[in-house]
Amino acid sequence: MKSGSRWWARAVAGALWVLVLPAWAGAEAELRTMLGQMLLVGFRGTEVTEGSPILRDIQAFHIGGVILFDRDVLSGGGRNILSPAQVHKLTASLQAAASIPLFIGVDQEGGRVRRLREEHGFLALPSAWEMGQGTEAATRRWGERTGAMLADVGINLDFAPVVDVAVDPQSPAIGALGRSFAADPQTVARHALAFAQGLRSQGVLACLKHFPGHGSARTDSHLGITDVTATWSPAELIPYARILPTDAAPCVMTGHLFVRTIDPRAPATLSAPIITGLLRQKLGFDGVVISDDLQMRAITDHFGLEEAAVRAVAAGVDMLLVGNNLQYDPDVVPRVVQALEAAVAAGRLSPQRITSSWRRIMRLKAELPAGGRGTEPRTRLED
Repeated sequence: MKSGSRWWARAVAGALWVLVLPAWAGAEAELRTMLGQMLLVGFRGTEVTEGSPILRDIQAFHIGGVILFDRDVLSGGGRNILSPAQVHKLTASLQAAASIPLFIGVDQEGGRVRRLREEHGFLALPSAWEMGQGTEAATRRWGERTGAMLADVGINLDFAPVVDVAVDPQSPAIGALGRSFAADPQTVARHALAFAQGLRSQGVLACLKHFPGHGSARTDSHLGITDVTATWSPAELIPYARILPTDAAPCVMTGHLFVRTIDPRAPATLSAPIITGLLRQKLGFDGVVISDDLQMRAITDHFGLEEAAVRAVAAGVDMLLVGNNLQYDPDVVPRVVQALEAAVAAGRLSPQRITSSWRRIMRLKAELPAGGRGTEPRTRLED
């Protein structure tokens, strides 16, 4: 064992945990494996080929998961999704390359935000706003249909439902796109819970977003700083308070939002008062916290990717989402892992901070169908 690995093993010895889990989940891991598991990464390609960066990232850096997109933002062409059969083959190939099962995620909210589209042979899905006009039973049914469709092609994580409250119906990233269920937080909570339960019934993980609430934002964090200090209210936490005590949604995605009354210095993704203080301590959430895409300009224009990754982990984020689509770098995984390793060596990130995320990630992966692989074809629900 290398000297650095020996140091790490000694440092985390007191933090190791024992659960009745698959062998890959309970084994002691070296630092690089733990850090790799904290990454969810986008990539180019509709198949896995020898020499592709994503194959290296899975095998050498042990990334925790991937995110699939239908469109490549920079080229304007396709990216990962052509048809149900192709996506199933892709996800199976990705899982076959991994020593620890991957989270394979997608934004399948419905309406404007859906990566699996009808023109590629997938089920059409109404927007959250449209679902919110109907019954909770109907919304749950849409969650079940979505979950069955995702599970059929080996996708085990949906970055949905959106639990942002439509405080401003013209909010450019939420209300104007129909991504919120309602302007009333209780209605949002009921429909989001129903959709998440529908996903979960099909073995697909739900991820609530965007904490602590994007629905009043007058700007889009894809494009720059988003400050909701003057418009955000604690009522936007009602959906989280209602849903998190259930087992319907084991993941929460942070927003790149400034709420300066809670933290005057950092957006939510990089804020310990918001993630550790508000989400973990006040709301009691001990599931997996996932950042929104760290390549959005709200982050990259002000912090840079590597520094943002370190700050996010220090604040309490468990998994760093790097879509690798708004920008593209085939070596983004080595860059981020090396930045995190340097932060550990410098004492900016403690062994306990890393192992707590490792524990949450492994615990959640152990709940996935098929031992975490989640790639067995499932019977599609009747429409």
